[in-house]
Amino acid sequence: QVQLVESGGGLVQAGGSLRLSCVASGRTFSNYYAGWFRQAPGKEREFVAAIRGSDDITYYADSAKGRFTISRNNAKNTVYLQMNSLKPEDTAVYYCAAKRIVAMKYDKWGQGIQVTVSS
Repeated sequence: QVQLVESGGGLVQAGGSLRLSCVASGRTFSNYYAGWFRQAPGKEREFVAAIRGSDDITYYADSAKGRFTISRNNAKNTVYLQMNSLKPEDTAVYYCAAKRIVAMKYDKWGQGIQVTVSS
């Protein structure tokens, strides 16, 4: 059973950077999609970025393109989200998620971590 634990969130000024980490226990990300989602207060959870474990192909929401980078380190069973040029509208709880490559939906979720960007 895959368990996901996020770290690296916090408070940053607009224009700053943060790197989120997601460690998977129990399995590696090799046969999974690993993704980052976020949920701002009063809004629905939205997709941010994902990486396919078999070949490292990446996917980004329009809001993340050019500013965020998703990557993984198989040796550490860790997926990262490097976030640059942060904006106040990036403020949200960020969730790491995973699903088998053949699965339809993400079914493994971390507990979430707060990212707050001040103006």
